[in-house]
Amino acid sequence: MSMALLRALNFTRRCVSTNIDSRIPARHIHGRIEEAAYFGSVRAMTKRDIREVQQLYLEAAKRSRSAGFDIVNIHGAEIGAVPVQFLMNVHNSRTDEYGGSLSNRARFWMETLEIVKEEVGDELAVAARFCVDSLHGTDAGIRVAEEGVGFIELANHLVDFWDLQVGGENVELWIKDAGPARFYKENFQAEWVRQVRPHTDKPIVGVGRFTSPDTMLEAVTSGQLDIIGAARPSISDPFLPKKIEEGRFEDIRECIGCNACVSRVNLRWTLLCTQNATAGEEYKRGWHPENYSPASNREASVLIVGAGSAGLECALVLGKRGFKNVHVVEAEPEIGGHLRWVSTIPGMSTWRRVIDWRQGQIDKLPQVAVITNSQLSASDILDYGADIVVIANGSVWDRSGLNGFSHAAVTGWESAPVYTPEDILADERSIDHERVVVFDIEGYFMGVSIAEVLARRGHRVSLVTPHMEPGPYMRMTGESVHMRPLLEELGVELLMEQMVTEAAPDEVIIEHGFNHTVRAIGAAATVMTTQRIPSTALWDSVEQAVASAPEESRPQLFRIGDCVSPRMLVADAIFDGHRLAREIDSEDPAVPLPYIRERRVARDRHDMGHILEPAPR
Repeated sequence: MSMALLRALNFTRRCVSTNIDSRIPARHIHGRIEEAAYFGSVRAMTKRDIREVQQLYLEAAKRSRSAGFDIVNIHGAEIGAVPVQFLMNVHNSRTDEYGGSLSNRARFWMETLEIVKEEVGDELAVAARFCVDSLHGTDAGIRVAEEGVGFIELANHLVDFWDLQVGGENVELWIKDAGPARFYKENFQAEWVRQVRPHTDKPIVGVGRFTSPDTMLEAVTSGQLDIIGAARPSISDPFLPKKIEEGRFEDIRECIGCNACVSRVNLRWTLLCTQNATAGEEYKRGWHPENYSPASNREASVLIVGAGSAGLECALVLGKRGFKNVHVVEAEPEIGGHLRWVSTIPGMSTWRRVIDWRQGQIDKLPQVAVITNSQLSASDILDYGADIVVIANGSVWDRSGLNGFSHAAVTGWESAPVYTPEDILADERSIDHERVVVFDIEGYFMGVSIAEVLARRGHRVSLVTPHMEPGPYMRMTGESVHMRPLLEELGVELLMEQMVTEAAPDEVIIEHGFNHTVRAIGAAATVMTTQRIPSTALWDSVEQAVASAPEESRPQLFRIGDCVSPRMLVADAIFDGHRLAREIDSEDPAVPLPYIRERRVARDRHDMGHILEPAPR
C-alpha cells in the first residue's frame, strides 16, 4: 500500500481517534467525547471543515496516483473512520444536510467518493472499505439489511469494487473483524457479506480469517466473494497466492490465528508473527521469508537438543542454508515441546500448525534428521561429536508460585496440594478437590485456560490474579472480550487485584493488593500459573563439560528459546531459533548482528531540535 494512501487512511483515523500527537482538538462529526475517541478531545466540523477534510482525501488520492499505485481505497472499516461514522446514528446527531436520513448520513462519503472518482477514476480503481454490519447490540449501529445494503445501493456507481468487513462500533468490538482463531472459525463473516451480494454487480473483496485454500475456493465459487482478503495469513506467508497458484498447499505457512501480530500493533511495537519469524525484520535485518544464503560453515555438523518450536525452527533454517548434517534430538516420544499440550486447550488446536508445518518442511530436507525418545546427558552430547551444539530444551512451570509481584514463592506450597499447567494438560492429572484456585500472574492465556478447562471438568474454580482483569494481555490479542464472559458463564469466580499468599493442606489464603484484607478459601487445591523456569541444568552441565574437554574437541555451544528465558509469546522463542540459524556463520553467533532501527532518533547536540538522519545501511 502506498504511503500516500496510508496518509489518507491515517488522517481519517486521527480525525476520530486522538489528538495525542498534535495536541490540537481533532475534527469530528459532533463535539462530544465518545469511546472511539480514546478520551481525546474533538470539535464538531463546520461545513468548511468538511470541505477541507474531503480535499485531504483528494490530495492523498493524487499522491497515490503519482506514486504509481493502481487502487485508492476510501476507508470506512471497523467504525474507525469519519466516512462510516457519518453513516451511523450512534455517532451522527447532526441536524443539517449531513445528518438525519440515510441519504443525508451517506452524503459525506458519497461526496468524497465523487471528487476522488472524478480526479483519478480513469487511471486508478476506486474502492470503498465498508463495515456492512457493526454487530452493535442496538439499532444505533450499522445493520447489514438497513445501512449496509442501503449505502451500497447509493454508492455502487462510484466504486470499482467493494472491500467489505463486519464488526467495529467501539474499542472492544474491533476484534469482531480481526477475530482470533480461539473464538472465530474461518470465513466467519460470510453470513453478513452474503446478504450484500444481490445488491451490487461490482466485485467484492471480503475478509474473515481465511487460511485454508479450500475455504477460499468455496467462498469464491459460491459467489460470496470475488477476491479473498487475507492480511494476517499473508503476514504468516507472504507467498500465499503464489503457492496456491502453483498447487504447493503443503508449503503454505498457515496462520494460526493467535493474533500475536495484532497485539504488537495495538501496543505500537514492531510487527511480528508466530509462524513467520521474518515478519517485521525484512528491512531491519535483511531477512527474506523464503530465501536463505548458503552458510560459510555449512560443512559443520550440528546437534540440536530439543524439538520444540525454537529447535525445529533453527533446524529448518540451517537445512535451508545448506548444512549437510543436522540432528535434532528430542527426549520425549513426540516433537513440539509445550505446544503439544498447549494446542489441546479448547479453541487452540490451530497452534499445532507451528509444529506440523515445520515437521513437513524438515521432512523435505534429507540432511536434517529428527530423533525422538532419546534423553542426552552432557557426556552423550560431547561424545556425539558435533561441531556445533544448540541446546533448546525449553522451560517448565514453577510449582512454588514464585512470581514478579511478591518476588517470592507462596508460603506452604511444599506441603499443600499444588499443581502446574503441565499436570493438568500434559499429564491430564485429575484433582481430588472439588474447589480449585488458579493463581495467575502470567497474564496471558494460560491462567484463564486452566480455569476454563477445570471448570469444564466440573470443579468450582476461583481465578486469583493481581492484575485488574483476567488475562490482561488477551485485551491486546482481542480474546478478552470473549474470554471473560466465557469464564463467567462457566461459573469461574474472578478475584482480581489479589494474591495467593499461603497454600495449606486444607485451605488457600489470599490477600487484596490495596486494602490488604485477607480471606481463606477452604478445602481447595492450587494451580500455579505464575511463571515458567528455564530448564538450565543441561546447559550448565554441557557448558562445564565443554570447558573441560580438550580444545580441539570442543564444539561451538549455543542455547535458544525458552531455556534461555521463557517467552510469553511463542513468536519470540521461534525468532530466537531463526536468528541463530541466520547468523550461525557470523563472527560470534551468540551475539545478534546489528540491525537497522526504523525510527529517527532525536538527540541533544546544541539544541533539542536537532534530528539525526538514520545511519547509512
